[in-house]
Amino acid sequence: MTDTEDRKPQSDEARSAFAPPAAVAPADAESPTSEFAVPEGLAVPRSDPDSETTSEFALPDGLEVTPPQPAEPEGSAFSPPRTYSAKQPPPAFTPPTGIPLVTLTKDVPWQDRMRTMLRMPVTERPAPEPVQRHDEAGPAVPRVLDLTLRIGELLLAGGEGAEDVEAAMFAVCRSYGLDRCEPNVTFTLLSISYQPSLVDDPVTASRTVRRRSPDYTRLAAVYQLVDDLSDDETHVSLEEAYRRLAEIRRNRHPYPGWVLTGASGLLAGAASVLVGGGVLVFVAAAIGAMLGDRLAWLCAGRGLPEFYQFTAAAMPPAAIGVALTVAHVDVKASAVITGGLFALLPGRALVAGVQDGLTGFYITAAARLLEVLYFFVGIVVGVLVVLYFGVQLGAELNPDEALGGAPRPVLQIAASMMLSLAFAVLLQQERSTVLLVTLNGGVAWVVYGAMYSTGGISPVAATAAAAGLVGLFGQLLARYRFASALPYTTAAIGPLLPGSATYFGLLGFAQNEVDAGLVFLTKAVALAMAIAIGVNLGSEISRLFLRIGSAEKRRAAKRTRGF
Repeated sequence: MTDTEDRKPQSDEARSAFAPPAAVAPADAESPTSEFAVPEGLAVPRSDPDSETTSEFALPDGLEVTPPQPAEPEGSAFSPPRTYSAKQPPPAFTPPTGIPLVTLTKDVPWQDRMRTMLRMPVTERPAPEPVQRHDEAGPAVPRVLDLTLRIGELLLAGGEGAEDVEAAMFAVCRSYGLDRCEPNVTFTLLSISYQPSLVDDPVTASRTVRRRSPDYTRLAAVYQLVDDLSDDETHVSLEEAYRRLAEIRRNRHPYPGWVLTGASGLLAGAASVLVGGGVLVFVAAAIGAMLGDRLAWLCAGRGLPEFYQFTAAAMPPAAIGVALTVAHVDVKASAVITGGLFALLPGRALVAGVQDGLTGFYITAAARLLEVLYFFVGIVVGVLVVLYFGVQLGAELNPDEALGGAPRPVLQIAASMMLSLAFAVLLQQERSTVLLVTLNGGVAWVVYGAMYSTGGISPVAATAAAAGLVGLFGQLLARYRFASALPYTTAAIGPLLPGSATYFGLLGFAQNEVDAGLVFLTKAVALAMAIAIGVNLGSEISRLFLRIGSAEKRRAAKRTRGF
């Protein structure tokens, strides 16, 4: 055999470049592997780093074959990752754009700034600026909380809404350096909690409001005190604030009792003119309202609840109207009784109750509306008793007589302004605000008359539009003077109160016409709700013209949308 025959391959497999070596088992065709994977069964020798020659199958230096790890069991989506450690948590996430800085505009009234911060979480509220109203030891926390509760008590007793009372309480605490405060206002209870830090015990104080008196002069003085406390340029110490608060409590009412009685008569007479009455009707309604006011004062002096006071005050105007009808005097008795009802309808409490409900204070709103319901029932009982006896005596009361007659726009505008003037006096307003609220009431009646009498629009829609304009002007005037909006809105809605619808509903019940009575009472409720919602909507629209700051987003509104 020659050398050529020795070098000749024995078969075609020996000449195949893709045939695996003899010591390597062929891979399974059903499970193909990567061409860079190490074949199974091949032992890879570790190369000596000091050796100069290595095998062509050796792995590069630093590369090792890691054995396959067993699959981890599937865990819950809420369980922390395997690499998480509670003792060494990962750093907090910061958005790429950064955390926005909360800033508030300082050239707006304190009510809007405090309301903005109350609607924010405690952790996101901007820190208060350093104040110099206390010594180096820090503020006297119990005294500051007591002052805050006393101010809140006067505001709530004066008829202010729950949100505005909370804003005032928060402003007082913040002005003395207590920023971590949470005020809480309900119908009869005021409470406030202050937590110095996360490791200190919180301090909580509360106060009960047991008496309410609509004195808007005192309300304006309290607002002025809170405004001075919130002003960085005005230095009011804690002792000075207590002294001013004591003076506000001791101040006498701006109008004596006989002026209030005369104002109730003027209010009833002006209201009777609005529903078609003449001079004789004006005088009769005024006398009935003044008698009712004196009778209510007598009941209050004997300690009777307000329910019976309203019942007693509603009887004299109804009795005078029935007596004129029985005596066959040519006068519209329905206008006399309607005028007396205007002086008794609790429009102030109704507006405050609906406002609390629209701003999220549902417990306080329910309590206020229940109070309004009790007052209304008291008026119903007083008038129904008189009307029942009048019908039994043969008094012919026509439900449509007060609605007849041609429109008298000039006389009705003057009567509406007179009604707002008398209402402002009854609410003990400052003399400087009486003229503005009188003009506001006249504008409200002009809008209502133009929409209802001239335009033929629904009375509910016309009332809501007029009340919205009252709320808009009232809020703008209040923000211009840094005061409460109640003195500019409550008396101006007097001409819009549903006195005639209430009387006709009660007359229907007295004449055993239940269906007609329910229709009129439903209309009265609709008008009352339109007034309250319109005033609140006008107040909210007025804030669109004010620049509050970057934090005014009212996040609490998301609660009512299911988020």
